[in-house]
Formats: sequence, C-alpha cells, structure tokens
Amino acid sequence: MPSKGDNVTEIEVGDRTVRLSSPDRVYFPEPGHTKHDLVDYYLAVGPGIVNALRERPCMLHRYPKGLAGPKVHQKRLPGGAPDWVETVRLHFPRYNLHADELCVTELAQVIWAVQMSTVEFHPWNSRRADPEAPDEWRIDLDPGDDCDWATVQQVAPVVREVLDEIGAIGWPKTSGGSGLHVYVRIRPELSFTELRQAAHGFALAVERRAPELVTTTWWRKDRDPSKVFLDYNQNTRDHTIAAAYSVRGNEFATVSAPVTWAEIADCTPLDFTVATMPARFAEIGDLHAGIDDAVFDIAPLLDWAEPPATAD
Repeated sequence: MPSKGDNVTEIEVGDRTVRLSSPDRVYFPEPGHTKHDLVDYYLAVGPGIVNALRERPCMLHRYPKGLAGPKVHQKRLPGGAPDWVETVRLHFPRYNLHADELCVTELAQVIWAVQMSTVEFHPWNSRRADPEAPDEWRIDLDPGDDCDWATVQQVAPVVREVLDEIGAIGWPKTSGGSGLHVYVRIRPELSFTELRQAAHGFALAVERRAPELVTTTWWRKDRDPSKVFLDYNQNTRDHTIAAAYSVRGNEFATVSAPVTWAEIADCTPLDFTVATMPARFAEIGDLHAGIDDAVFDIAPLLDWAEPPATAD
C-alpha cells in the first residue's frame, strides 16, 4: 500500500519501492487525471505493458508539467535512476553518438519512468540481445487528414485476409490516436532495411486489394488524404510507435489498446482510456500475451517489392 508524506507517495511494486513525487499533479486537465492516476493505470495493466516493452530499447515521451506543459522526447535514461533500472546502449551512426535507453524487465521500472513524468512508452521493434535484428513487424494503418476511423475499419479485414493467406498471425491494437497497428512476431534474422522492404511488399499487396481505400505513396504531398496510408517506414531502425497499453498524450487520455479482430468493426479509439482500460484488463487480460509463440518467417516477402525509396 502507498504511504504518503510531504507530497511524496511510496509505491510498492513487487519487491521494489518507488518514490512518487507530486502525485496530485494533474497530467490530463480535461478528465482530471493526476500523476498518481497514471501510476494506478500502469499498475492495473502491469503484465501487458511489461510484455510489450520487455527487453526492448525504449524512448520516453515525458511531460514534466503534465499535458499543459512541454513534451520531451527522451532517448537517454533520465538521471537519478536506481541501480535496478536497466538500460541498453545504442549507437546512432548519423551523429556517431551513443545513448543508454530504458530497457524494461519488470513493472517497477515502468512506474519509475512515470515518476520521471513519462506518459508514453515507445519501444524499438528489436530487443537488447541484438538491437540490430528486429523481431517485430509493425503494420501501421495511418489515416490521412480527410480519412475517418470508418475507413480504417474497412481496411483492417483486408490486412487480416492477406496475413491469413501467408500464414502470419497479426495482433491488432488501436494506436491511441486515429489509426490501428497490427504486430507480427518474426524471426530476428533480417536487417531493418530488409524488414522495411518486406513490409513495403506487403503494403503493396493490401493496396492492390483495396486501391480505393489504401495508399502506399510515400511523399505526403502526393498522397490521397482520404485514404489509409500503410506506413511501412515504421519498420525502419530507430522508428518507434506507442507500445500496447501505452497511454497517449492527448486530452482524452486514450490508450493504445490491444483488440480482437472481431472488435474492430464496432469499437472506436475513444473506447480505450486510462479510465476504462483497467476494468477491461481485469476482465480479459492481455490480448497480446501469446504473441511470442506465433513467430512468422517474413523472408519470402522480400520478393514482393523492390526496395522502397529512402525516407529522410
């Protein structure tokens, strides 16, 4: 149980104690959620968020003053971390720099990151053992400016149809914004460049099935804003998107929520929030719990497309 004093709360997480300062600071002004509410949320979905982040380099989206203040995109672990907060060292060739990023192995590390004002968790699609070998293929259904959620709902079964035909199991989740993500666990045998090429080939196959709904046009200025963009570039090295169960930094406090394929037709992103997800998780558990048992060999998809244009 938490103990309070001098505007500091101590949170017991397993055998760790995390000191939570300013627990009553309002992070989400519209629903009134506080920093402590954010901690309570992540505790409620603990097995899910740890499963999504486990052993992955993780960039943090921090809001030191809540949503009303500036947003900080942080690769390096914030200072002052206890010795049980784990990291992974990454190299960024463009600037020849290194960064020690958070590498979650237990829930207390997530709660410590929330203490450090983290709202969103954005992990790599590779793991600490070999950060250069992605083991997660990410299919990002990103609606254009004039595209609505209903169109995303129409595209989702087309994505599933193609996945079924190649024998891959997709694990969908809302983005927490206006889109949908589908993850596929793959063998960590390809480079990021190869994975992106395979993802591009898959995106072209979906586009051919539903050209009136889907675009793979890379440059935004050339893209039809009424269509769903299948953003294969999310599989590029150091491109990250919000993890399953990550809260999103918007006025509604939505969550990137795992969903079943059947649910997509009837749900909206606003159904899944800090307020609603704990009860859902308590009832159905982690819908992505089995993802590591469904490994797909994506290598044959390398022949589905020419290498896509380099994105800058």
